[in-house]
Amino acid sequence: MAMAALRREGRRFAPLISPHPMAAIRSSIVPAEEQAPLGVRSISTQIVRNRMKSVKNIQKITKAMKMVAASKLRAIQAKAENSRGLWQPFTALLGDTPSVQVKKDVIVTISSDKGLCGGINSTSVKISKALNKLNSGPDKETKYVILGEKAKAQLIRDSKKDIVLVLTELQKNPLNYTQVSVLADDILKNVEFDALRIIFNKFQSVVAFLPTVSTVLSPEIVEREAESGGKLGELDSYEIEGGETKSEILQNLAEFQFSCVLFNAVLENACSEQGARMSAMDSSSRNAGEMLDRLTLTYNRTRQASITTELIEIISGASALEG
Repeated sequence: MAMAALRREGRRFAPLISPHPMAAIRSSIVPAEEQAPLGVRSISTQIVRNRMKSVKNIQKITKAMKMVAASKLRAIQAKAENSRGLWQPFTALLGDTPSVQVKKDVIVTISSDKGLCGGINSTSVKISKALNKLNSGPDKETKYVILGEKAKAQLIRDSKKDIVLVLTELQKNPLNYTQVSVLADDILKNVEFDALRIIFNKFQSVVAFLPTVSTVLSPEIVEREAESGGKLGELDSYEIEGGETKSEILQNLAEFQFSCVLFNAVLENACSEQGARMSAMDSSSRNAGEMLDRLTLTYNRTRQASITTELIEIISGASALEG
């Protein structure tokens, strides 16, 4: 009888004298699947609150950037649509023949000065490198003219010796034809070329842009192609009025064509940049919202766990006093 009574009393006080008395008490109150492993410290609610605050601030910034990009897109899109009528007559007259083989190619890569706009800059750089590789040869020379900081940062790594001119901060002021024509004049004065390959992203919609290559030939190559009877053979059917020669007219046409094509390309790329930035900031805002939901759930669980721990301590203390 005495031994049976002792065993009963031992089972009664076993939770208090066990190596982990708190674990025994928790197991009787908290379900096993909700218990944290022993020795593992639960995350502080203050840390979760700070993280939630940071995510909310980031979400506010991305929403504001999306609104700014939308307002800039509306302003630039109208200019881009109007500029499409400038280069179309030149394409009808002089053509756009990217397959013409020349010795001196100049690739004009247009990109943005700022990031957070998806993959439009990487796409332009990839096409530029592919075009450079396609036109390379023993008797050929290919150079780069870069418009924009992002393309410069990527191409300068492995093609630094091929870069002849870099122009940045194009959108520091509102884009207009006068500004772009000055840039085109600088390119024509500082670069020797047989063909200018202008690479840009043509705007289609807020979520879609089309990588495009426009070709502007030098007056000598245009005259050579016209004499050979290719696609430009119809130029000889036009009559020349005034005292200018055919070479002078072709020179003026080539310069004006390049400035018009470059103006349209810069505006189209600017539209694509703002549209891509809108999409990127919208995705970032949604991701921040999803992360905020997960952090809120973690915060609630952490707060409930701390309350449960305090209740366990109170009950264990009261049980000890009663015992």
